[in-house]
Amino acid sequence: MSLRKLNFAEIEDLKENGCSATDWNKVQISGQFDTGQIRNVNFDGEVRIGKNVKIQNVSSLANYEIGDDVTLFNIDSLRVEGETGFGNGVKISVLNEGGGRELTLYDRLTAQVAYMMVTCRHDKKFIEKLEKKIDAYCSKKKSNLGKIGEGTSIKHCGILRNLLIEGPAKLEGAVSLSEGTIVSCKEDPVVIGSGVTAKHFIIQSGTKISDGVLLDNCFAGQGVRIGKQYSAENCAFFANCEGYHGEAVSIFGGPYTVTHHKSTLLIAAMFSFYNAGSGSNQSNHMYKLGPLHQGILERGSKTGSVSYMLWPSRVGAYSVVIGKHYTNFDASDFPFSYINEEKGQSQLTPAMNMFTVGTRRDTIKWQTRDRRKDPVKHDIIHLELFNPYIVGKILNGANILKELLEKASREQEFVTYKGLHIKRLLLKTCGKYYEMAIKIYMGQELIKRLEKKEALSYNPEDYSDKWIDVAGMFIPKGEYLKLINSITSNEEWGVAEIASEFRKLDEKYEELAWAWCAKLIEKRYGCGISELTREQINQIIGDWRESRIKLNNMIIKDAEKEFDQMSKIGFGLDGEEEIRDLDFENVRGKYEENKFVIELKKETEEIRKTTV
Repeated sequence: MSLRKLNFAEIEDLKENGCSATDWNKVQISGQFDTGQIRNVNFDGEVRIGKNVKIQNVSSLANYEIGDDVTLFNIDSLRVEGETGFGNGVKISVLNEGGGRELTLYDRLTAQVAYMMVTCRHDKKFIEKLEKKIDAYCSKKKSNLGKIGEGTSIKHCGILRNLLIEGPAKLEGAVSLSEGTIVSCKEDPVVIGSGVTAKHFIIQSGTKISDGVLLDNCFAGQGVRIGKQYSAENCAFFANCEGYHGEAVSIFGGPYTVTHHKSTLLIAAMFSFYNAGSGSNQSNHMYKLGPLHQGILERGSKTGSVSYMLWPSRVGAYSVVIGKHYTNFDASDFPFSYINEEKGQSQLTPAMNMFTVGTRRDTIKWQTRDRRKDPVKHDIIHLELFNPYIVGKILNGANILKELLEKASREQEFVTYKGLHIKRLLLKTCGKYYEMAIKIYMGQELIKRLEKKEALSYNPEDYSDKWIDVAGMFIPKGEYLKLINSITSNEEWGVAEIASEFRKLDEKYEELAWAWCAKLIEKRYGCGISELTREQINQIIGDWRESRIKLNNMIIKDAEKEFDQMSKIGFGLDGEEEIRDLDFENVRGKYEENKFVIELKKETEEIRKTTV
C-alpha cells in the first residue's frame, strides 16, 4: 500500500466533516483519497487508509491499516490497544475442563493438528515441540497495528478491540469483538451478524455467526454456522459444524458436529459427524476431584432426545445413544450400535444401526453439505462409510462377540462388557451382521481396483495393522506415529510444513487403504493378493453383491416404516381414513415415489448387474 501524509487542505476538509485526531501526522492515506467519504471519525494513534474507503460515524479509530474498498459505518470503537496476537496464541481448555489438554489457537489451525495437540499428551517431548512451533508462528502475528482486509464492510457495531480481518468480511450489528482474527476470502466471506459477542477467538473462511451468539475462547473453522443465541466457552468447531440455541463447554467439535436445540448442553467431549438430539446432556463431575472427566463419541454418533451420559464414557462410530446412562461404559469396539437404558443398565445392541435410513442418509448428505468454497481447505475429511478404520473396529467387535458367546452360559440373559449389557441371544446374529459389512468392504475395494485396471499388488511398506480417525481423516497408525516423530525431530518444520505432511498422507490415502484391504483379503483367503484365482475373485464379488443387496433391502424396509399406518397419525384431522390417507399422501408423498427409495432400488439393480 503506497501511502502519504495528509496535506493541510485535506485536514481542514476532514475537520469540516466532523473528524478529529490526536495527531494528524499519524494518519496516512493512499494517493486516491476522497475526504468526502470520511465523516465523524475520531482518529487516535497510527491509522493507514487505502483506496476507495468510506468511514463514517466511528467514535474511535486507532492503530489500524484499512485496506482498499473498505466500508466502516456506525462503529463505537475500532482500536488496537498495545501489542496483541489477535487471538493467535490463545490457549483453550478443550475436552477436559480441568485443563491438561490445552489447544493453542492460530489462524491456520486444522482439525488434524488440533487432534494431535489435544490427544497426544502422553508424549511430552512431542507436545513441547509442537507447541514451540505453533508459538513461533503466533509470535510472528503479534503487532501493535491491526488490519481490516480489502473489501470488508463493518456497519452498526459496538466495541471492536484488537481485531484483525483478512480478506473481505461482512460485520453488521456485532456488540463486541475482542482479541480475535477473522480469516475471510472473496470466494467464501465470513459474516458476523447482529448481537454477537466474542472474545479470544479465531474464525476461518465461509463461517457465519449471528443472532446473539456468545463466544469466549473459541475456534470456528471453515464453513461453520453458529446462531440463535448459542453460547460456547473453550470450544473448537471445525469444518461444517453447526451450533444453534444451546450451550457448549470445552468440546472438540470435529467436522460436521451439529446441535440445533435450545435445551442441549455439550460438555467436555470429542465429536465428529455428530447430531445432538434435543435435550442431550452430559456430566463430567463425579463430585470428587472436580470436572475432570471426558467423553468420546466417535464419528457419526447420535444422541436421542433428553439423553444423558455420565463421563467418562465412549461411544462407537455411527451409534445411537437413547435414554439416561448413569454408569460409565466403553462401546468403542462396536460401531453401528444402539445403546439404550433399561432399568438403570446401559444395554448395547451391536451392528443394528447399519441398516437404518438415518445412517444411509447421513453418509449421502455429508458429501453434499461441504460448504467450504475457499480454494484452501484446512481440514482433511474422509467420508467413506466402510474403510480400514471402521472395518478394523468391526473385525474387533465381531471377535469380541464370538468370545463372549463362547464363554456365556445358556442360562444367561445378558453378558457384560466394559459397563455394557448385551443380550446373549443377539451375540451370534450381530456377529453375522458385522460379517456382512466386512464382505461389502472387501468386495467394493476389489471392484474399484479392477475397474481402474490397477494392479492388485501393494507396497508392503504401506501396510499398517491399525488405523485411527484423526478428526475426520483416516490415517494408518504407523504413518501417524512417523509423522509425530518427524514433527519432534525436524527443528526447521513450522505449522505450514506440518499441514503439508497431512496433505501428502491424504494424497496417499487410496494406496494406503488398499494395502490394508489387500492384507485382509490375503488373511482370509490364505494367499497373496496377486495370486487370487478367478474363482476367488468371483467369490469376493459374489459375497459383496449378496451382502450389499441384503443391506439395501433392510434399509428400504426401514424406510417403509415412514409410510405405515402409525406414521399417518396426526394427518387428516377432521376426516375419516380416506381423508387421512389423502392428506398424508399430499404432504409426505407415496412410498414408491420417494426419491430416497427410488435411488436405493436403482442402486440395487445396478449392483445385480455389476461384473468385472
